Amino acid sequence: MSPRQTRVDPTKGVLDVDWQLFGEFSRALALKVAREYDPEIVVGIATAGVIPGATIAAIMDREFYSIMVSRRYRADTIRATPAVLRQAPQEVRDKRVLLVDETCDSGETIRLAIAALVNSGAREVRTAVSFRTGPYEPDFYALATEATIVLPWDREVLLGEKLVPNPLYSEALEL
Repeated sequence: MSPRQTRVDPTKGVLDVDWQLFGEFSRALALKVAREYDPEIVVGIATAGVIPGATIAAIMDREFYSIMVSRRYRADTIRATPAVLRQAPQEVRDKRVLLVDETCDSGETIRLAIAALVNSGAREVRTAVSFRTGPYEPDFYALATEATIVLPWDREVLLGEKLVPNPLYSEALEL
């Protein structure tokens, strides 16, 4: 599987998130964070965590940065291991940081990003995700679900010069 691929498990259902629902989840998550934590900086995990991270940063009126943590896939294995592909922003030094991703399952990616932020001098790091999909418990999340999540930016992909339904989700969404 490539980094953006996912397997759709029909027994767990599909959560098709449109832009309006995404906005509601982002507002709810920002409010949850604001009740318990006052981050000075928001950092989104690129690529998919950048959109909710930037949205939450805008709602909270905080500076936004990104860190690139991605999965490397090798031909001889199905399992991929996350790796930091771009270092943590130096602006995190001595700051309270909110680390944001779109989903978390095992927590491997988030733990790696936390370590990178701490190693770059962040004073405190808390985590927030739109969707908790597995056993890892972030500090804040908007919704816990086992469903396959189709985000608005994943519904379609550019093929040549034409937007087409994303083949990863077209069957699940009956497109």
